[in-house]
Amino acid sequence: MFSAVGDRTRRGILERLRREGPLSVTEVAERLPITRQAVTKHLDVLEAARLIEKQVRGRERIHVLRADPLRLMAEWLVPYEAEWDARLDRLRTHLEGDTDD
Repeated sequence: MFSAVGDRTRRGILERLRREGPLSVTEVAERLPITRQAVTKHLDVLEAARLIEKQVRGRERIHVLRADPLRLMAEWLVPYEAEWDARLDRLRTHLEGDTDD
């Protein structure tokens, strides 16, 4: 899952699905500066990571965001975020104390 969201294009696709709801491959591809084939590969990665699901409607493939895995990932990261915030605060305090006035 982390690998899937590590790519800027895939994060953009997830954000669009969050804001706009289910989209077809064509709708996703229309705003990206890459080929439809490349978009399909990105969607396949997101689907393999279970971050989206594909629904078939006639001849179209509609992609829907699955928010639960992202929510679980965010919850898992909370303790790490707090730890890094504390480390950065200590670094800031240290650097502010070492000024040569």
